[in-house]
Amino acid sequence: MCGLLALVTDPSAENSTDLVAAVSGASHLMRHRGPDEPGAWADDTVRPTTVLGFNRLSIIDIAHSHQPLRWGPPESPDRYALVFNGEVYNYLELREQLRVDHGAEFATDGDGEAIVAAYHYWGTEALTRLRGMFAFALWDTVEGELFCARDPFGIKPLYMATGPGGTVFGSEKKCLLDLAGIVGIDLGIDERAVQHYTVLQYVPEPETLHRGVRRLESGSYARVRPGKPPEVTRYFTPRFAAVPFPARSDADGERARYDEITAVLEDSVAKHMRADVTVGAFLSGGIDSTAIAALAMRHNPRLITFTTGFEREGYSEVDVAVASAEAIGARHVTKVVSQAEFVDALPEIVWYLDEPVADPALVPLFFIAREARKHVKVVLSGEGADELFGGYTIYREPLSLRPFDYLPRPVRRSLGRASRPLPEGMRGKSLLHRGSLTLEERYYGNARSFSDEQLRAVLPGFRAEWTHTDVTAPVYAASQGWDPVARMQHIDLFTWLRGDILVKADKMTMANSLELRVPFLDPEVFAVASRLPLDQKITRTTTKFALRRALEPIVPAHVLNRPKLGFPVPIRHWLQAGELQDWAYRTVADSQADELIDLPAVTRMLDEHRSGVSDHSRRLWTVLIFMLWHAIFVERSVTPRISEPTYPVQL
Repeated sequence: MCGLLALVTDPSAENSTDLVAAVSGASHLMRHRGPDEPGAWADDTVRPTTVLGFNRLSIIDIAHSHQPLRWGPPESPDRYALVFNGEVYNYLELREQLRVDHGAEFATDGDGEAIVAAYHYWGTEALTRLRGMFAFALWDTVEGELFCARDPFGIKPLYMATGPGGTVFGSEKKCLLDLAGIVGIDLGIDERAVQHYTVLQYVPEPETLHRGVRRLESGSYARVRPGKPPEVTRYFTPRFAAVPFPARSDADGERARYDEITAVLEDSVAKHMRADVTVGAFLSGGIDSTAIAALAMRHNPRLITFTTGFEREGYSEVDVAVASAEAIGARHVTKVVSQAEFVDALPEIVWYLDEPVADPALVPLFFIAREARKHVKVVLSGEGADELFGGYTIYREPLSLRPFDYLPRPVRRSLGRASRPLPEGMRGKSLLHRGSLTLEERYYGNARSFSDEQLRAVLPGFRAEWTHTDVTAPVYAASQGWDPVARMQHIDLFTWLRGDILVKADKMTMANSLELRVPFLDPEVFAVASRLPLDQKITRTTTKFALRRALEPIVPAHVLNRPKLGFPVPIRHWLQAGELQDWAYRTVADSQADELIDLPAVTRMLDEHRSGVSDHSRRLWTVLIFMLWHAIFVERSVTPRISEPTYPVQL
């Protein structure tokens, strides 16, 4: 829920601007995140001035828990001011513990006060006790310090920028850009981040495409004192069990393990259902979302589920989702998206994103979120299950490549060289090439749009040293000795999950003032999943082995072993004919991003794709979305139509 903005000005900066008005104006750019109640507060009793801005989406304790929220101990009742985006699902238990252990007193029934009191009494240890999704900024009037933190997995975003005028944190980058003149933010384009985006399909944390704006990473907090840059500390690093490869499970303990998975998921869903508004669920044709919806039905027998599809045959999971909804007894709502709707919404979607994300699935997610918001204010979804329980097919690659592990490195390299002259598509070419590489060389997440050779063709500023290892090397360094699948999961938690999956989940739902909750990404669920041995995650024939076994009594049989497709999008076909192809050619022709993208090379790719010579759909989509982002945020040549949807009065 909600959107926050926190500005701490530098004591040496001369500023005649009305800072409260400036922060309120910048906050208005993310009114979609919290249309129920805007707010602003300034601590101008001393120099420098600290201003907090907020847009509230009321979910818990609707009548109270207004923000910016003031709280303090009896001796200093207004010591802290909080702006908070997200939900802490164990807030009832935390409040009771704080009452018993410290005599804490509360004026509301919400979760915000639990955060402040926990920080006051427990310090930074409080962050490890919060069970939820969050990004918050907390101003301590006594210490004169701003404390900002983000949840362990990065479910909720937090951007930050520092300049001569001070430091600013916010839920959306566009708000920071609006305050660039006050803070003194460097708005130049980060070309290394552009290259990382082109390879990965998203901008990896902590980068953004603007040099002067960064993101507070998942599982981290920052302290800011006026006149000084933020001091960032990581408080959580996800760790999987260091199990040798291959590992075998104890057969006698398997049933107990599956029961433990079921129990922790039931508990997580129960806590994620806490709300004073109606909660629904997204439902695709896969096991993850179906499991969440089935467990949610135990707490709300009138649960409404939602899915989306396309007019083109073969690109819809609507039928499977409808059958799943019928099997668990949920009321179901579908939204079918046409190609014309898809194209028309792209500028608005990219504006909401702040950073380009070249995942076409975010478009149907935008539409189903808009449809869901007509019925509910909160939805549950299945993000995170694949990363925690071993759900991606690519995780089975170490099994197929295991024979190469017994070969000396020089022999493996020779096999790789021998594969190069073989014709593309020839059986065995890819296997020989992949087998010649180390895990660190061949795997850097669930997305790769361009090879280095292809990058050189489209990026005039290509630099060979700006590789994926910039992003993955420190992550791999933290997983030495783990089995290869655990290391791949670890990479995805720091790359694909927080760079793509969670960005599109947050941005597309918040664009429609809808809160999305992800019960799989819960610290207690992770604690169970992280202890699974390799053979309980992947086998030669399936993924998420233990999760599937655990969910047998919960998930309908027609879904249990069906691979999840998410919301598949017919980009390849639409770029060959129709409105999307026309939009693509117009986008390239109108683009002023020629210093960053070789536009004639992109046109040639479009021609080859249209004629069927090559399938360039993923690469084209990556550069086209970047060009649209550039047109909106740099050139200012495209002005999205930002809708102001109306919602039912009582949800």
